[in-house]
Amino acid sequence: MTRVFSFLSIVILLSSCKKEDDGLRNGYFWLYGAGLKDIYEEEATSGISEKWKIKWVDAGGCTIDYETLKKITATNKKTRAAIENKYGKGWDVKYNKDVEDFMMKRVDVMDVLIVNKLFRSKLRDHNIPIDDVDKEIKELNDKGQYEVAVINPKLEYENKICFRVNVDTNNRTVNLIQ
Repeated sequence: MTRVFSFLSIVILLSSCKKEDDGLRNGYFWLYGAGLKDIYEEEATSGISEKWKIKWVDAGGCTIDYETLKKITATNKKTRAAIENKYGKGWDVKYNKDVEDFMMKRVDVMDVLIVNKLFRSKLRDHNIPIDDVDKEIKELNDKGQYEVAVINPKLEYENKICFRVNVDTNNRTVNLIQ
């Protein structure tokens, strides 16, 4: 029953979403994927989603049927064409390089945060030890600016984000987002 509901949800999602511009929804290009997830790649694609305005949406588990695969492929083909129209030919090479580079940039962000007094103070306010910070990092642009959401996974879903900061790795500054 769950599998049927999941399949119907995917079909409805792929076929009934109002298309703003060949895959552009709420300001983001949506690309669909299925299969086993690589958590590091998932973190990196999420981290650069603001910069590229591309979101990856899970449209199925490890196994999907042929019809769902065809719909995913057709939808992604249109969306990739729209992305190419916006970013130009070879966008995927630049995008993949940004995905690879993100993990090193993430280390730079933590280097700035770990010595910042404001950041440490906010961690203490929320009883989060510095060596156990659960966070989501999003790259905002190519100028070394990031948004970091500090999360407490023990809290209710709607209250998991304890605070957000903007980090500038070039100027080594941290600003609280109100």
